[in-house]
Amino acid sequence: MKASLLFILSFRVFSISVSTNSSFTSAAEAPEPVSDVAGKMLRTDRHYYILPAANVFDKFRGGGLTLSGIGKNTCPTAVFQEMSEQENGIPLAFLPVNRKKGVVQVSTDLNIKFAYPQTCGQSPVWSIDNYVYPSGDSFVNIGGVVGNPGPKTLSSWFKIEKFGYQDYKLVYCPAVCSYCKVICKDVGIEYQNGKRRLHLTTDYPLRVVFKQA
Repeated sequence: MKASLLFILSFRVFSISVSTNSSFTSAAEAPEPVSDVAGKMLRTDRHYYILPAANVFDKFRGGGLTLSGIGKNTCPTAVFQEMSEQENGIPLAFLPVNRKKGVVQVSTDLNIKFAYPQTCGQSPVWSIDNYVYPSGDSFVNIGGVVGNPGPKTLSSWFKIEKFGYQDYKLVYCPAVCSYCKVICKDVGIEYQNGKRRLHLTTDYPLRVVFKQA
C-alpha cells in the first residue's frame, strides 16, 4: 500500500515538473516584442520612424530614413539616412512573415515598407541588391515584395535584433527558405556622393530606435 502511494505521488511530481518545464521552454522560445522609444510594442498596423540611437561614440548621428536617387538617376529608389538630426524621414511599416499576433518581434523575418505609394514604378518595400553574394556593394533599395516567403523573395526579408540594452539593429539574414544559402550581414551606413546610404556590413551596424509616426 505504501509503495503504491509513493509511486502515485512520485508520478504526480514528475508530471508537474514536466508540465512546468514545458511552459518555461515555450516561453523561452517565444521572441520578445520590439519596443518603441515610449516602451510600447511595435504593431503591424502602425507606422514608425527608424531613428539613430543616441550614442556617445557617434560623431554624427544623422536623422531618420528616406528615399533618394542614385547618381544621375533622379528616381528616389534607394534608401538613405537624412543628414540632419532634425529630420525624422519617412514613416515605415513592419510586416512579419506571420502577422496573426499583430506584434513585431525580434529575430523574426519581416518586410519593411515605406508609407509612401509606388515611386517611379517601384514598390515601397525594402530590397537588397546583390543579395546572393553580398559584398561592400550590397545596398538597400526599394522594389521588394510583401509576403510570399521563399527563394524568389529572399531579397525582401529583414530582421530586427537587439543591440545593447534598449537599442536595435536591422539585419539581413532571411530564414524563409530552409535550403537557400544566405550570407547574413547587418545594415549600416556608407557615404556615397556626400550622402549616407544604407548598405550591408559586418563592421558597423546602424544602431536604431523606433518612434511611432
